[in-house]
Amino acid sequence: MAIEFDLIARIRARAGTRGDVVLGIGDDAALLQPPEGMQLVVTMDALNAGVHFPHGTAPADIGWKALAVNLSDLAAMGARPAWCTLSLSLPEGDARLVDALLDGFLALAAEHHVALVGGDTTRGPLSLCVAAHGFVEPGRALRRDGARVGDDVWVTGTPGDAAGALAALQAGAAVERALRARLDRPQPRVAAGRALSGLATACIDVSDGLLADLGHVCTASGAGAVVELAALPASPALARFRPEMRWPWQACGGDDYELCFTAPPEHREAIAQALAGAGVPAARIGRIEDGRGVRALRPDGSAWTPAVPGYRHFQDPASPL
Repeated sequence: MAIEFDLIARIRARAGTRGDVVLGIGDDAALLQPPEGMQLVVTMDALNAGVHFPHGTAPADIGWKALAVNLSDLAAMGARPAWCTLSLSLPEGDARLVDALLDGFLALAAEHHVALVGGDTTRGPLSLCVAAHGFVEPGRALRRDGARVGDDVWVTGTPGDAAGALAALQAGAAVERALRARLDRPQPRVAAGRALSGLATACIDVSDGLLADLGHVCTASGAGAVVELAALPASPALARFRPEMRWPWQACGGDDYELCFTAPPEHREAIAQALAGAGVPAARIGRIEDGRGVRALRPDGSAWTPAVPGYRHFQDPASPL
């Protein structure tokens, strides 16, 4: 018990305090002061060793990613991050491991002005579970159910980098530093999500694969979509691979935590300006159409069918990493 409370005290000392946190780490629950007139946005994700990050990943990178995947969910809703809680499962009461995890976690929290306000520590396999809270103006949240036939389909950044890194790791090959950074330290597109509020009709973050996640938008919106493989943006590191090799990573790989969103064609210029102001590149990759599901097309217009459109949490092997 003493070790547990020592770890909690260590985390509390590093988390700090601020005005909207009336009571933070150390009590049964936190007391928080939401801003007047805002809606609360809440999300939660867990990261488990060997499933969400490879064994041997640097602890600071694990801490970073644990928060990043949750901030990405807030970004997909157009929300401004505010608070988070952290539940830690640790094989041992290792203060050095906790400090290293916090190095990455709190570095990203500082970038996005997120306060760590509570959580839990327990003994078990290495796992981090984060609940993140943010705010959005009433009626301004981005949702999955607003896509309409004729809308453009967009994606931010360069999807496929993290999947390319993972493929190299699984093959025992050297991993290019730029690709490994995208796997270990994804950048949540918070500024982009905020900029798209009022412009995008639907949005989702790409965690399980572009085609799979766009499929969720289609299901929620009662429409279909077509994606042009030739339009998928590739980073310089990924562009070195021939298209047929990188398409499964770009279209079906997850873990990049980019935003896939839809918007009417008349918003193209406004979206380009808004995302330029947010410092986030984006590309139009397809369109919403009548029908169901997502079609992917090769440059010659023929259909491309991947073996698996995205990661399936309870059908794929338990430890893909």
